[in-house]
Amino acid sequence: MPIHFVKHIIICSLFCAQAYASDVLDVTTDPTSFYLKESEAPNSLQLLPAPPDFTSVDFLRDKAMYDWGKSMRSTERGHQAYLDADSSKDNVTKQFSPSFGHDISATSTPEIYKLITTMKEDAGDLATRSAKKYYNRVRPFSFFNESTCRPEDEKELSTNGSYPSGHTTIGFAIALVLAEINPERQNEILKRGYDIGESRVICGYHWQSDVDAAKVMAAAVVAKLHTNAQFTAQLAKAKVEFSQLK
Repeated sequence: MPIHFVKHIIICSLFCAQAYASDVLDVTTDPTSFYLKESEAPNSLQLLPAPPDFTSVDFLRDKAMYDWGKSMRSTERGHQAYLDADSSKDNVTKQFSPSFGHDISATSTPEIYKLITTMKEDAGDLATRSAKKYYNRVRPFSFFNESTCRPEDEKELSTNGSYPSGHTTIGFAIALVLAEINPERQNEILKRGYDIGESRVICGYHWQSDVDAAKVMAAAVVAKLHTNAQFTAQLAKAKVEFSQLK
């Protein structure tokens, strides 16, 4: 084989590997947003059943919950769903501060803040990625060609699959971790995690079965995170910080 051809293969291989690495979203490329590698995360495609077929009895429940959600949008609960739909980084801490009983922020509780903002995409991305890509389930608002509670988000949401719900996985996973830090308020914290999932149905972003599946993935990813040294070290710091708040 000509030497120049060998050099071409080597250069191409290195370039392709670098290009692939730059596309990988996990702790290897973004350690401030993940604790886990993609290969370490629970596999949603293996763990979850297929989403309900649109001709199935189970889908009738999805449709009924979608109709209920629309009926709630003009209520106080609907307004809360709109606020929950804000996907900005710090909204996740604002969502849980009242139920946690203390302000969670980069300034007032930096260790707790670091813990939950770093684990966010382990839950919302890694733990849902494979099933989302494989099933690419159409979202309710697209299926019915109707508006959501927050129309400005519809274009971005329509580019990825609905099953399971990434935002619900984030919310319930964080609820499980915060309830471990502050067990005296576990009921309030876990209820808040539940409500975040319900808000996705009210807004028309997700089917109820997307939300139900997300809670399974939330439990799975939190279990996996507890085997990760970086996560457990940060969790320990968060617990010490909380004890000083008390």
